Amino acid sequence: MDLMVPAADLSSPTVHHPGAREQPPSTAEGLRAQRTVTPWVERNLEARKRQHPQDLHLQAGQGCSGAVVGVVAGACPEPTARDPTPSCTAMGLRAGAQVSPGLALLMWLTAHCSRPQAQGFSQGGLDASRADLWASANASLLHSFWCQPASQLPRDQLSALIRAMATRRVLLRAWQLSCLANLAALHGLQDDFELHPPDLLLFYNLTQVREADCRAFTHRAAQGDTELLANLPDQRAALQRVALACLGGPRLRLSASDLLLLGVLVCDMDASSIVAADPRVLQNLQRCHRLTAPQQAALNTLLASGETTLGPPGSWNLEGLRALGPLATYISSSLWMQVQQAVGLDFFGSTVATYRAGRLSQQDARRFVTGFLKAKAESVSSRPKRGTGRPCLRGDITAATLRDDLFLVHYDCVQLESCLGSRVLKANLDPLLQHPLPAECQRVVKAKLARVYPRGVPEEQLPLIASLVYLYSRSEIGQWNVTSRDTVVALLASDVALENQTEAVLQKYLDHNGTLTGALLVAIGGSRLCWMSARQIQAIRPSEFRLAGALDISSCPQSRKDVLYAKAREAFGSTRTTAAYYRFMRPYLGGAPVEELRHLVQANVSMDIDTFTNLNPRVLQSLSVGNVTTLLGQNVGDLQKARSHPTISSWLRSLNRSALGELGLDTDPAGLSGPGRSTTVTPNTAPRGPYPAPTSGLPRHSAPASGSPPAHLGYLPLSVALPSGLLWLLYWGTPGLSQDCSWDTRTMASEDGAAPAPRAGKRGLVAGVHHVRHSRGPQGWSPPTSSSRDTELE
Repeated sequence: MDLMVPAADLSSPTVHHPGAREQPPSTAEGLRAQRTVTPWVERNLEARKRQHPQDLHLQAGQGCSGAVVGVVAGACPEPTARDPTPSCTAMGLRAGAQVSPGLALLMWLTAHCSRPQAQGFSQGGLDASRADLWASANASLLHSFWCQPASQLPRDQLSALIRAMATRRVLLRAWQLSCLANLAALHGLQDDFELHPPDLLLFYNLTQVREADCRAFTHRAAQGDTELLANLPDQRAALQRVALACLGGPRLRLSASDLLLLGVLVCDMDASSIVAADPRVLQNLQRCHRLTAPQQAALNTLLASGETTLGPPGSWNLEGLRALGPLATYISSSLWMQVQQAVGLDFFGSTVATYRAGRLSQQDARRFVTGFLKAKAESVSSRPKRGTGRPCLRGDITAATLRDDLFLVHYDCVQLESCLGSRVLKANLDPLLQHPLPAECQRVVKAKLARVYPRGVPEEQLPLIASLVYLYSRSEIGQWNVTSRDTVVALLASDVALENQTEAVLQKYLDHNGTLTGALLVAIGGSRLCWMSARQIQAIRPSEFRLAGALDISSCPQSRKDVLYAKAREAFGSTRTTAAYYRFMRPYLGGAPVEELRHLVQANVSMDIDTFTNLNPRVLQSLSVGNVTTLLGQNVGDLQKARSHPTISSWLRSLNRSALGELGLDTDPAGLSGPGRSTTVTPNTAPRGPYPAPTSGLPRHSAPASGSPPAHLGYLPLSVALPSGLLWLLYWGTPGLSQDCSWDTRTMASEDGAAPAPRAGKRGLVAGVHHVRHSRGPQGWSPPTSSSRDTELE
């Protein structure tokens, strides 16, 4: 009987629009699933041991009979009356423990990105039945897929892995997909694209798509998320060209069948193509993450024409407006003035209710409310002028008033100021701020709070005003008391707070003896690191930085990337192997100096193109063509897909024609100016969010395309949720092995934190199907170390 982890449903996505990507599971849900899975795992472990004693030898010591399986399942023994805090230590494995090949490979491929993974797999590889283990495991275990161990898989097993990802609908990130696409091409798996995840197809070498497969390939790829190509502008444009070629060339008007083929690729079309397209283009636009200003204008032109299924604006009904989904939030005020009043009010109330229920993003809701209320204001011929002390005309606002979804229709910002009393405000701050208030109304509420709380908003009220934080100055935040981690998370977990507010809130927390823990860093998100002061970053203990794991800092200005790189080296410098060191450091290499990159060149890490585009552009200028070719390894061909990216194009312009030829790039200087365009139906090349600023600037708010996923309130990595004892097992999960596969503990960091000397001749967990040696970096070099005891990997 194979040891199978039950596929518990841990997902709890909040979908803001049809194109939204699934959010990570919350910590509470993960812990509930953990308590459910643990007894099942232990029972099956015992059954496995009885039936296959030669295959899996584990010792049930220290209350950790399922320690290794617990790593895979995210489980740990439940507390008991005798042992309220059971500890999962490395002693849960005997010195001579052997792990079955399938379990070992699963641990390697799916281990969480915030810790070293168990490495290797059986010398003989996996049979077909064990390959199916991936498909049976919970999909969340595959999110942290890593290409380096997968590159050792035989063709059949790699194919099984990719098909399992498609079946389980595993959402990988750009840095994972780009290297996986290259592995698939290397093994000739691209022809099986119909069985592969649509997101993966976006990264395939399009020159290898056969003409006979063009339409099928495009249709499959068009179901993916093109925002993943944010750092590959040339690949994104190439997809458009391939799609149009499948249609027989540029079209003056896209038909319904054309639109069915193009799918989400329509989101990159320009405004003129959208206006000229069949009205069913609305179905395509619903899948766009956001519309550019010209696309928004094109949408309103199309809706105003009356040629869509909604008909002319005067005949719109509630059902039709709801069918528009997020597109309704882009409707202009001029169109709302043409909609029947009863229909408009019904839809307004419906939209506000959806927002208050958490099913519509704040950005979409505020855009809709602003446009709708503007239309209402313009339709009133004699709107009263705003004046201080003007009497309330609509009646005093009460708790019942605030529960009305049409509250903002009845009370504009002027009436809000006149009709909202201090007592009602204090008692009903939460329901008031659950409405998507326009910016003017938010300023009214802030001013009233200042009169109610002249010495600063009390801490118990601070979590309620997260949507207003961006309005507060550093000196105003200085009046607050921020003593709780929960207060910090509530204020900073959203995208509302900006640079000054982030630094000020965290400083108030630190002033009250708060600690920047790994759990807190994960909860507020990697982008918040961009807005912390250098002193605050330095205050993070290395042990807490390790627990936070791989945070996405790609949007940080270069100065912050430099500081965060130094902190990451302090945290991960004593990692014992080059492979594990690179896995930890990858998100922070944007601040790496040239010496670090040259060390990685020697280590043959095969850096993915997404990480490469986030390197310091000035440092990149110091690398030779040979350096870059070796650094990227099997991913070097991806330079063609990203040659218009500012970081890449800057480096390519420094090369001569001969060097460009070495890289397999065309030597036409015009090729460096940007991706080609068709002449009639053209891709929309307007930027959807700036690339990371090379030297300065503020972080962008768009969803990251690389690194860790956007921080989600309450989502903590496994390393934070598990007891510290089990963290020992996780962090020391990649020890070198003796020739008989026994666990060798002699490679642990010494007491002074120095990295141990490499042991020649030792292999990974098991040598692997190709007998690949356990990488410890080039001879004579080991990852940077730290003398601080706190930097030991515990």
